[in-house]
Amino acid sequence: MTPAPHWAPGGRTQAADLLAREWDLLVVGGGITGAGILLEAARRGLRALLVEQRDFAWGTSSRSSKLVHGGLRYLKEGQFALTRESVHERDALLRDAPGLVEPQSFAFGDYEGRKPGRRAFLLGLAIYDRMAGQRARHYFSAQEFLAMAPHIRTDGLQGGICYQDAKTDDARLVMRVLHEAQAHGGAALNYCAVQSLVRDGGEAAAADAQAGRVRGAVVRCAVSGNTHQVRAKLVVNATGAWADRLHGKAAARLRPLRGSHLVLPAWRLPLAQAISLMHPRDGRPVFAFPWEGVAIVGTTDVDHRSDLQQEAAITQEETDYLMEALRDQFPTLSLNEDDVLATYAGVRPVIDTGKADPSKEARDHVLWQQEGLLTVTGGKLTTFRAIALDVLRHAAAQLPHWQADLGQCAIFAPAPEPALAASRGLCLAHGQARRLQGRYGAQAAALAGAAQEGELEEIPGTETLWVQLRWAARHESVQHLEDLMLRRSRLGIQLAHGGAAVLARVRAICQPELGWNDQRWAAEEAAYLALCRSNYSLPKARA
Repeated sequence: MTPAPHWAPGGRTQAADLLAREWDLLVVGGGITGAGILLEAARRGLRALLVEQRDFAWGTSSRSSKLVHGGLRYLKEGQFALTRESVHERDALLRDAPGLVEPQSFAFGDYEGRKPGRRAFLLGLAIYDRMAGQRARHYFSAQEFLAMAPHIRTDGLQGGICYQDAKTDDARLVMRVLHEAQAHGGAALNYCAVQSLVRDGGEAAAADAQAGRVRGAVVRCAVSGNTHQVRAKLVVNATGAWADRLHGKAAARLRPLRGSHLVLPAWRLPLAQAISLMHPRDGRPVFAFPWEGVAIVGTTDVDHRSDLQQEAAITQEETDYLMEALRDQFPTLSLNEDDVLATYAGVRPVIDTGKADPSKEARDHVLWQQEGLLTVTGGKLTTFRAIALDVLRHAAAQLPHWQADLGQCAIFAPAPEPALAASRGLCLAHGQARRLQGRYGAQAAALAGAAQEGELEEIPGTETLWVQLRWAARHESVQHLEDLMLRRSRLGIQLAHGGAAVLARVRAICQPELGWNDQRWAAEEAAYLALCRSNYSLPKARA
């Protein structure tokens, strides 16, 4: 798999040519939904281009809970179809993306008087297992459970329940999907914002969201500053919580919900497996789980009423809520805000059905159509492939020249390289060959081969290799330092103060690759650190 030339530094000179072509499909939105649509369209022969107003995975898809789960909690709301679909897609990702999507065991303490009770939880898991075609022991005595989940509260503990789900690096999942899509002939450009839709009838029709068939979009490239009219047979609006901005008055009303998280060092919150609990205040599910060398705690579920064009950030109220859950579940650890490395908050595109409790809103995706415009929103990270195939089924009616088998195939093509470490004689830390293969697919061996001295070592406090930064700067359309630190890598949330302590070495590796002069690097570093303080730190740090 050859890296996309327009993703290399200086490669944006090719963007004008890409934007000047006529496409079958113009996908607007570079999160996991848009990326999945691009992949499924390109592998079925459609000429497809994706544009994203910010960076790939900038919005919800880099700020999720990092879980690829089967939707056990949705059984309680009677969403059996969504759960069944989620279980199927979770298992497909575990099969097709080892090293990127990994099993994660969850432990839930059975406390006297706490809901859901043992019987209800085990009934849900029996249904869950049946959907997954598996059977496992789930209930353990208090003594057995404490060996699996040390440090938890013991008062009233009667036993515990364990079950399997999965986790991922959400931003890297988006990048893997985009790499695969481009290998099939698709193209993707970040920092390209749709300013308006192009319709039959010109400007008069464009001013009326209901008049004239959509024939493309006016796109402004923030890198060059140039504006282009992109022609496409069909435009797909996959902008998630931002869908109304492109579509206008939607057939379904969106309810943006904010989910916020805390990130703690693994040594302060040592977890043998994920701990799932019901918040002592309101009974909402909260979790803490080990991820990439840290522990993630989440999530909240509150209405997000701020401007969607501004990055979301955790509030003090949400911080207090999550810390309350931690102190209740892990009383002996004496956790406090000083233990928090970073925070992050994402906005979920949820369909408003009028529920008073945001957590009870359905997580299904919905689609609605105009002539030449297809909008999709809602849904979950886990089900991105199913969403993409549903979009293409609807798109087929507006693309009469195109016919394809829309049955499911492997999510990712098997990498042609043999075992990474063995094929190149590389000295990789335990598990890193599998990890790189999962994140980079057929490019993994080339990435490892690009390492200079010491770059196959892990960055302290993380599982990221230094060479991954070099590769990202060279081949992954990094336009700003925040792209590199928050999405191509996750150093910005894994290390204190956004990884300020490692920026000197990051600069030594990446500045020559990016071709930035000293003035540009200084400006990027200042902007990045300011963003970390304002949006990825505790509220008290923003003062």
